[in-house]
Amino acid sequence: MIDQLTVFLPNEPGTLAQMAQVLGDAGIQMHALMVADTADFGIVRIICDTPRAAARALADEGYRAAATRVVAIEVENVPGGLAKVLTKLARVRLNVEYAYCASIGDRTVDVLKVTGDPIEARLVQAGLRDLDAKDVYLPDAE
Repeated sequence: MIDQLTVFLPNEPGTLAQMAQVLGDAGIQMHALMVADTADFGIVRIICDTPRAAARALADEGYRAAATRVVAIEVENVPGGLAKVLTKLARVRLNVEYAYCASIGDRTVDVLKVTGDPIEARLVQAGLRDLDAKDVYLPDAE
């Protein structure tokens, strides 16, 4: 499992740019970004090199940010590749709360927030390899 940065932003022009500037100024390298919106706020999910340091840098500037544990699975980049992974997760009764895809390096990685304990054991049962921090980004030095 890896840490994903989750940030809540007001749904207003310029707030995403300001958040990105804070991360850039802190030397945080983003590898993947997903934004979901509601009428009042946006939820930004980021895979970056140092998610806990990024959360602290954003919190210091008044943003609501936290590191969240998610599953990262390398997916074959072919039609139906995602369907194969999701079918395996369903067979071992892991529920996908949300997901997004990222190209990290030369690989396609699906980032999934799943529920169903014990997650790690069920992933093994499904025959899936959950990537860890060293596979996806530079490990947080903390």
